[in-house]
Amino acid sequence: MDANDGEGIRAEPRGTAPTPLSVLDLVTVGSGRTATDALHTSVALAKLAESRGYHRHWVAEHHSMPGVASSSPAVILAHLAAHTTRIRLGSGGVMLPNHAPLVIAEQFGTLEALAPGRVDLGLGRAPGTDGATAAALRRTDRLGEGADDFPQQLAELTRFLDDDFPDGHPYARIHAVPGPVQATSPGGVQSPHRPPIWLLGSSGFSARLAGTLGLPFAFAHHFSAQNTLPALDLYRQSFRPSALLDAPYAVIGVSALATDAEEEARRQVRAAALNMIRLRTGRPGLVPTPDEAAAHHFTEAERDFVTSWNSNVIHGTADQVRAGLDDLAKRTGADELMLTANAHSGDVRLRSYELIADTYALPKES
Repeated sequence: MDANDGEGIRAEPRGTAPTPLSVLDLVTVGSGRTATDALHTSVALAKLAESRGYHRHWVAEHHSMPGVASSSPAVILAHLAAHTTRIRLGSGGVMLPNHAPLVIAEQFGTLEALAPGRVDLGLGRAPGTDGATAAALRRTDRLGEGADDFPQQLAELTRFLDDDFPDGHPYARIHAVPGPVQATSPGGVQSPHRPPIWLLGSSGFSARLAGTLGLPFAFAHHFSAQNTLPALDLYRQSFRPSALLDAPYAVIGVSALATDAEEEARRQVRAAALNMIRLRTGRPGLVPTPDEAAAHHFTEAERDFVTSWNSNVIHGTADQVRAGLDDLAKRTGADELMLTANAHSGDVRLRSYELIADTYALPKES
């Protein structure tokens, strides 16, 4: 890839926000709602994010979770591309060990052809699910091998995206299409863009690898807050300039929910925490309503979990959320904040992003 000094990666803050703001969409399905409802919300959210100055909209790969309808990021991103024109779209992320690198190169080459110059390829090495489901996805029960082979899988994927396997390599005559090979065919013209690769992580492994390779890095602060500062420090210390970036660029995922009233925010995040309790105890389901959570008898251990979990969710009125985001940006030095709003209702999620845009005076664009 030719040097482009972070083209398609770096962004500038808008309005009064401390960093660029972006969206992490889990395509959550609430109790009494369907996957169709959730996907309609995702389209509405992408349109809102584009019109209010959010920089990018990412979709995360999950499997075997009734309350998360994002098992096929490439399919969802193609749909979002058809309903937007400017906002960057990407995966946050695709779990590389679950897929053949050639398949990912073909999928994201297709997305790049559909939305030239605005596709990001974020990659993770976790399965995005439980062990049994990961085994079904990968057709093997030797799950550790996929994570251990991540650097090799990443190198292979990069070769497919750039179409530059060396002569004599077993894959030298295999081409990801759409892709650069089309420019070398008689009469061929190919897009000058290719999706930039991001590495995602919740610990130090991907932080170090992203730094060593000179790639942008996205850290899952929203569920691994205790590791945020060590991982970002490791990324920055490990960073080596590359053809893609001349300096580190780090995004952190942040759970943030703004509502018109503080008490409503507490009700919403309590329901989201109950959903997480069920997931972590092997009972994944649809996101419960706030009324369901209010009627639930929390054990002492569950109450402790709710307190701990929600201490990392920035929630309240728009002013309270703004103060929390400002503080987080200052403490971490993150180059970009990617906000995920976990709530039962799509309307509540949409309202949160609108309130945050308003409190930061993000521009309203047609």
